[in-house]
Amino acid sequence: MEKLGALNGITVIDLSRLLPGPYATMVLADHGARVINIEDPRYQAEGLMVTTISRNKEHVALDLKHPRGRRIFFELAAQADVVLEGFRPGVVRRLGVDYEAVRAVKQDIVYCSLTGYGQSGPLRQRAGHDVNYLACAGILDLMGYENQPPAIPGIQIADMAGGLNAAIGILLALLARTRTGKGQYIDVSLTDSMLAMMPVTLMMRRLLGASPRRGAGILAHRYACYNTYETRDGGYLAVGCVEARFWENLCRFLDMPELIPLQYDEANREDIIARLRSVFKSRTRAEWETAMEGRDICCEAVRTFDEAIQLPLFQARDMLPTFEGREEEREPGSNIGIPVKLSVTPGGMRTPPVAFGENTDAVLAELGYDATAIEKLRTEGVI
Repeated sequence: MEKLGALNGITVIDLSRLLPGPYATMVLADHGARVINIEDPRYQAEGLMVTTISRNKEHVALDLKHPRGRRIFFELAAQADVVLEGFRPGVVRRLGVDYEAVRAVKQDIVYCSLTGYGQSGPLRQRAGHDVNYLACAGILDLMGYENQPPAIPGIQIADMAGGLNAAIGILLALLARTRTGKGQYIDVSLTDSMLAMMPVTLMMRRLLGASPRRGAGILAHRYACYNTYETRDGGYLAVGCVEARFWENLCRFLDMPELIPLQYDEANREDIIARLRSVFKSRTRAEWETAMEGRDICCEAVRTFDEAIQLPLFQARDMLPTFEGREEEREPGSNIGIPVKLSVTPGGMRTPPVAFGENTDAVLAELGYDATAIEKLRTEGVI
C-alpha cells in the first residue's frame, strides 16, 4: 500500500516568489500537500524562480491585476486550505486578494503573510533582503572575527528560517482548525525570525551583564575549545568541544593534558589557541580525520558543498535523491532530500521542479475551462 504524506488532501495556493515563501511551501509539498504556485506572467522574463525549491508543485501563470485573473484565483481559493503570500504589507489588499477577501469565499482558510519586517511596526514598508534582516536583528554583528567587519554568511539564513516559521505557523493553524473549525491569519516576519534565533545570546547577556561581541563569544572563536584551525594542506577543522569531557578527550589526544583545566581560562586563552593552531598545521585535514576517528572528539572537517554531497552520511540518510525523468535531475547532488523523517507518513519527492506556468492549462481545465476559453485567456494576457 502506498504511503501518503502527512498533508495529503491539503491544498495550498502560493502567491510568493524568490526563496522564503516557496521554501515554506516546498516543505508542505514534500509532505503531501498540493501546492499551486501562482505568479504574474510578466515575472517569467525576470528569471527569479528558484527551481531547486519548486519540486512537488504545480505552477500557474496568472495576472491577478486582471479581473478575470482574480476570478480564477478565487475559484482556486474556494477549494484551498491555505494561501501564502510574500508581498509587502498592503499589496494583496490593493490586488483584492487579501485575507478578508479570501475568507469571504472560504471561511476556514488559513492565510499566511510572510514579509521582511512584518505587518505592523515602523519598518513594515521597508525593502530588504537576507543580509538586511540579519543586520537589523543583531545577528550580522556577531558573525566573523573580532576587530574585523561583519561576515555575510554564505547561505540565506533569514529567508530559510522565515520560511520554516511560515510552514510551522501554517501547520499550527491547520491543527487548530481541526479542533475549532476555524481558519486564521498568520503574520510571519523574517526579522522577527532572526531575533527569535538568539536565545543563547540573550542568556549570555544575562550571565555576563553585556552582549557578546563579534568573534569574542564563548561559542565564537574566543576559546580554543570552540574554534577553527587550518591544516597543513590548507584545509580546516572545526572543533566544538564545549563540554569538559570532549575538551579532555581532545587534550589527551593531542598530548596536551596540561590544558585540560584551562578550557575557559581567560588569561591563557590566546596562547592555548596558538598552540592548537600550530599542532593542527602539522598534518593534513585527511590525516587528522583518520587519526580522530572513534576518539569521541567534537571535531569535523570543514567541507565544501561539493565535498558534503559526496559524503556517505547524506547518501545513507536519503538526503541526495534523484529523479529518473530528467537528465539534469539524475546526477547525485542534483536535489536535496527531506530532513524530517516520519515513520508512518513520510514525505517524498513525487515530481521534479516545475517550469514557469507549466500547469496553467491543466489547473484551468480542472476548474471547468475548455481549450477555447483557455486560449482566450492567454490571448487577453490573463494567463
